[in-house]
Amino acid sequence: MIYIACDHQGYQTKLKVLKFLTKNGVEFEDLGTNSTDSVDYPDFAKKVGTNVLEHKDTMGILICMTGIGMSMAVNRFKGIRGALCHTVKDAYCARFHNDANVLVLSARDCGSKHKKIINTFLNTQFEGGRHIRRIEKMDKLG
Repeated sequence: MIYIACDHQGYQTKLKVLKFLTKNGVEFEDLGTNSTDSVDYPDFAKKVGTNVLEHKDTMGILICMTGIGMSMAVNRFKGIRGALCHTVKDAYCARFHNDANVLVLSARDCGSKHKKIINTFLNTQFEGGRHIRRIEKMDKLG
């Protein structure tokens, strides 16, 4: 299950992502926003972060104009590893090395790469090993 949300700036991009997920048979729950009316991105980062933490073996996708705000907000949750990914390589490393559980996308500059980034993020398995120690250290930071 993928929990997905955006702010008003990411709404049009979210519609494209939802279409892609549906076409590829990916189960998701859309947590909003559902228009281009101005909203506060931390509210939607909270929805995704909370759901990913409460439901084992789920992931999230967040979208805002740059991806920076959503990334900062969702990473406030202990146990969430949100990764702002601009490239397929970013998405691969976020999953393989960091076991990222929330993909953050920029509505502004990813464009047609979104599909490849999402596909890579959803289909890359965490390597484990030496990376587990680093993830455990991140959880002790705050």
